[in-house]
Amino acid sequence: MAASTTVRTSSSEGDRLEALRLEFEHEASFSQVFVVLTVGATLIATLGLLANSPGVVIGAMVVAPWILPLQAMAFEILRGRLPMFLRALRTLLLGVVICVLLAMGVSHLVAFPAFGSEVMNRTSPNLLDLGVALVAGSVAMYAKLRKEAISALAGLAIAVALVPPMCVVGILLASASWMQAYGALLLFTTNLLGIMVGAMATLGTLEQVYRRRIYHSRLGLTSVALTALLVIPLGSSFFRLVNQSRLEVKAQQLESTIEQQLRTSTITLGGDPAIDLMDLKIDWQKNPPLIRARVRVTDPELPTSQQVAAVQDFINHSQAPLRFRLVVQRTAVDLIGPETAPNPPALEVLPPPPLPQEETKEP
Repeated sequence: MAASTTVRTSSSEGDRLEALRLEFEHEASFSQVFVVLTVGATLIATLGLLANSPGVVIGAMVVAPWILPLQAMAFEILRGRLPMFLRALRTLLLGVVICVLLAMGVSHLVAFPAFGSEVMNRTSPNLLDLGVALVAGSVAMYAKLRKEAISALAGLAIAVALVPPMCVVGILLASASWMQAYGALLLFTTNLLGIMVGAMATLGTLEQVYRRRIYHSRLGLTSVALTALLVIPLGSSFFRLVNQSRLEVKAQQLESTIEQQLRTSTITLGGDPAIDLMDLKIDWQKNPPLIRARVRVTDPELPTSQQVAAVQDFINHSQAPLRFRLVVQRTAVDLIGPETAPNPPALEVLPPPPLPQEETKEP
């Protein structure tokens, strides 16, 4: 009886794996459905990128069919079937060629002189993108093996995209922006290898029959090695991003400190009732950094150039050795209203303010 149960279980497992094999082989084929979905996703993504519309680009991610042959490639790597792997790879590469040529054509017709953030944000991938791709590939394969999790595929298509980066490559190639196109191609390669390696890891973990093949497949080890090599350029970009973020935080803190000093420690921009400091911005692209202070004044002659120079000296003294240039943008306002006699002391709502203590202030 136990032997019969074992035979039925083995037969059931074999039937399931055979059905999975047929499904992956179908998804690896270059079909009319694949072409139509690729063309549709490319046109939607390219137009959305040029229009700088995140919602439209997300729609293209859902339509794109490229994750199917990519999963088939991961499956065939572990099965050790090179012809089927090459078939899936050919399908994916043909989709890439269609995508790049279409994106170049649309971009050439539109001929935008500059591109928005949706394009430029896909030209500098980092380690975070690789992490997202690995997790997405792993979850996508899990959803493939466990049909009750199939609803997660749409979200995964949005989380890690393949078509939009290649559309960006086509758009930037059409405008001869070679370095930015390389960055978008690096993002596509990161997503591709990350999804494939994550899918292989999940397949080997869930299916015992393929577990040992992870370490014995040359294609599998090559994919892992290529993914590991991506750590070099992606890590460099990641640390640049971290350093830039730290500098931005430091710049914001310094900007806030200088504004507070001007309000509390200077008469010109903090103690003169005729001058109201509205806001302050620092242009760090200038050397020395340029401070732009916007003030509202009731006297159009204030502040004088001598007062602005004195405040600039005060800033440079307090922030030494860093030096700044101060520019004040003033807006004159007129105070209109008749004079009114003061109320008697018995009717005053609030007590009179205390006399200010004498303290040393910069002009």
